[in-house]
Amino acid sequence: MNGIAKNMADNPDAREHVHEVVKTSGTSFYLGMRILPPNRRNGMFAIYAFCREVDDIADSNEGEAEKLAQLMQWREEIERLFAGCPEYPTARALLGPVGEFDLQKQDFLDIIAGMEMDACEQMRSPNMKNFELYCSRVAGAVGLLSTRAFGDASPPAKDHALALGHALQTTNILRDLHEDAARGRLYLPKEILLAHGITDTDPRTVLRHPVIKDVCADLAKIAQRHFDDAATAMEDCDKDALRPARIMGAIYRGILTRLIKRGWEKLDEPVHVPKLEKLWIVLRYGFF
Repeated sequence: MNGIAKNMADNPDAREHVHEVVKTSGTSFYLGMRILPPNRRNGMFAIYAFCREVDDIADSNEGEAEKLAQLMQWREEIERLFAGCPEYPTARALLGPVGEFDLQKQDFLDIIAGMEMDACEQMRSPNMKNFELYCSRVAGAVGLLSTRAFGDASPPAKDHALALGHALQTTNILRDLHEDAARGRLYLPKEILLAHGITDTDPRTVLRHPVIKDVCADLAKIAQRHFDDAATAMEDCDKDALRPARIMGAIYRGILTRLIKRGWEKLDEPVHVPKLEKLWIVLRYGFF
């Protein structure tokens, strides 16, 4: 690393910026990241801050053209990052982790591409192919970056990251159906909707349909399969290195279990894993 890049990688202001993004986000991932050694924790904070900032662009009230312009600016910033001369605080915080953990440019670009799908409103009853592509981009790519920061970039760890990413994102979609509908989004795959006789694509109309519970139950089964695939892949991974991923997976599997138990008649009823249960998960996977 040349002198300029090293100075930027050691920039305490950039590190403080991403730490503040994580602390104020209220993310469920915070507990998992906290158990990491300082250098890996700083790397994960920077990865999370990047994801948070591009996601905020996609979720903003700006018009489509403005969102796409801002995401294009982030594409340009990723190019500068991998050239060793980033400008944004979050990208400066990523400079050290990119070199230390061999983070891949394509994973960052894939995440941005997923945000562009949201910005272009492509995620209203997508077909299954696009649904899976979206999950791969906005969650699978995050998992691939994270597993490198955690310390295991083996093929089984990559399989685990992709499976867990799909499981987490599908769980998020089921949890946030009501909130997403208010934004005009409907992530439920077209094939599942049609299988239950739903042809409408208006989010609020779909969520009021009498058989929406069956649609959600089918998608929940898909999420469960992804959790099972992640657990199978974990058997061949470095379990110590991937403790944060095990914590995240356990918390989100708890969310999915509670969603299923709550049922699909009250989609606006929030579901959370209690703090004491989260603490037990951290103790179980973080220290044993």
